[in-house]
Amino acid sequence: MTSSDPSTSPVSRVPLRLRLSDPERPHPLDGGWWPQSNDLSVEMADLVDGFPADRGRIVRALYSPPDWADTPKRVTTARGYIETAAFAREFSPVMILTTSNRQKLCLLVIPSSLSADQGEAALEAAVTPYFASSPAQILATIIEGSSV
Repeated sequence: MTSSDPSTSPVSRVPLRLRLSDPERPHPLDGGWWPQSNDLSVEMADLVDGFPADRGRIVRALYSPPDWADTPKRVTTARGYIETAAFAREFSPVMILTTSNRQKLCLLVIPSSLSADQGEAALEAAVTPYFASSPAQILATIIEGSSV
């Protein structure tokens, strides 16, 4: 018999906040991801472990360093680990995922600091074809639109 002590259990997590585009329809982004913090090790494990199985298993991720407090070379997940690497070029609020079926997916990374309304709007915008001219413009439009 095992018991669970609430004082030692991990902080409560909300369900994975991920929206993916329809793979059958051309779209500049493959979706949006709204992590709960800027801790890449925790958030990447959550993304990998909760990623829809029908889209493949995430095996590698390229990220933008300004989005994250940590920069691990690998992240431990429920099934082992995945390799991670930082973009060498300028900041872009995206993450490139490589799946086990060799598909590359480009996700908009939505800042964890956004309000619930802003985060939901950004997730929707990430899967709306031609919502904005770039991932950075999507976020700027959402943030500016909510402050008016």
